[in-house]
Amino acid sequence: MKRHITFILVLVCSIASAQNINDVLRYSSENLQGTARFQGMGGAFGALGGDLSALNVNPAGSAVFNNNLATVSGTLYNRNNAIRYNGSLSDTAASYAEINQAGGVLVFKNTNPDSGWNKVVLAINYDITQNFDNSIIASGTSAEGIDNYFLDFAQGVPFGDIQLQEGEFIEDAYLDIGASLGFGDQQAFLGYFGGIIDPISMEDSNTGYISNTGYSTVNQEFSSITSGYNSKFTLNVASQYQERLHIGASLNFHNILYNTYNEFTETGYNVDSEIQRTSFDNRLFTEGTGISLNIGAIAKLNDFVRIGGSYQSPTWYRLEDQLSQRISSDLADDDIDFINFDRVTIFPRYNLKTPAKITGSLALIFGKNGLFSFDYGYQDMSNAKLGPTSDVNFAAVNTTVANELRAVSSFRFGGEYRIERFSLRAGYHYEESPLNSSNAAIGDGHLEGISGGIGYNFGSSRLDLAINRTERDMEQGLFDTGINTPALVNGVSANGTLSYTINF
Repeated sequence: MKRHITFILVLVCSIASAQNINDVLRYSSENLQGTARFQGMGGAFGALGGDLSALNVNPAGSAVFNNNLATVSGTLYNRNNAIRYNGSLSDTAASYAEINQAGGVLVFKNTNPDSGWNKVVLAINYDITQNFDNSIIASGTSAEGIDNYFLDFAQGVPFGDIQLQEGEFIEDAYLDIGASLGFGDQQAFLGYFGGIIDPISMEDSNTGYISNTGYSTVNQEFSSITSGYNSKFTLNVASQYQERLHIGASLNFHNILYNTYNEFTETGYNVDSEIQRTSFDNRLFTEGTGISLNIGAIAKLNDFVRIGGSYQSPTWYRLEDQLSQRISSDLADDDIDFINFDRVTIFPRYNLKTPAKITGSLALIFGKNGLFSFDYGYQDMSNAKLGPTSDVNFAAVNTTVANELRAVSSFRFGGEYRIERFSLRAGYHYEESPLNSSNAAIGDGHLEGISGGIGYNFGSSRLDLAINRTERDMEQGLFDTGINTPALVNGVSANGTLSYTINF
């Protein structure tokens, strides 16, 4: 009787194709999140400060606070995706709520009249900088079947390397091949015992493979459900000099939890094909931590104009992936069900260094009536690195990153108008696509958003509400190889955030 227990194995070999450019894109960007005031003004706070989420833009902003306070924010997320795949259309929608921000500030004023330093401010803040909760469903007819995925990995792999050893269980062989030979051989093994491909000859030395499917076009259904977050915990210190200069620094601790569950089904083969239906499902769980540093300054040129500048260091992440798979087809091995989501491949921990970012800011202050603010950010995405860089497979991925990604400019505008105790806010933000224009469809990857909000000051506390709508066109690849036509996704996020601030 075959063993059917949870089996976990740590890979100790190279892991080609397991980590790729998608990791860079997923963990290098940050959504417009944070407090309601921050979102309502489009996140344009680099020369303003006075908001806990503004520390993500310029750590000198905490020196603007005049008293101790705490803020907590909750957000209702709504996401809608319109998906086009090979001419077919589909859409998804989802809503969910969570506490996305919490933090506090302590202000220590200097009572020495001879000192130019007026105060020192300590702040802590927790922000969810990116929420991964999403779902995509794509269906359509394609001339590229899933057999191409397995053939791409199998070609060149000796057939003897992916056969069962005497007395070996199929589920153990699947994990052992991944550990000893690598991700590519593991996928070749899965394609063979899943019945999708066969060797040209049964000799151990054979390195050529053919498909068992017959088709000119096939019907494909693909669904992807993702969840998790990228959060940032910030420790900040800042100071004010003669009411003209604010300087600050932050140490940021990042935490990543990412889950993705993909289901793929393929039908519509030729009537004489031995395979009439194939399913191939994947589940990936990623967790890790990171650290980064921010420094910045805000200068008050006069009562009307403020300028700001900040530097956000690269974020150094340490990540770990866990992958489980399952496959079935009309020609699959009788024991193929023993390879399922109980069989977890744990890849070695790897490094990701996201690019540094610089931000320049300008704010115009109209006394107590209101303000206008502008931020410009620059980040060269081609400088991202996966590692260890001594691994030849990571070196190949980094070459792809350098060639396919580019420098990104972002623009944020925000304004606030005060009517007695009420504050009315509006904002706009835009971020260029990180993909080189030669690798992107028109408009692909560009992010554009508008926001608005209202606040009411009770004196000892404040209540703020913001609505933030963001739209981005992007490509969703079904697999890393084999099926080269992506689904085109128009993603719209409409978030409502409520923040409560109390002074003490």
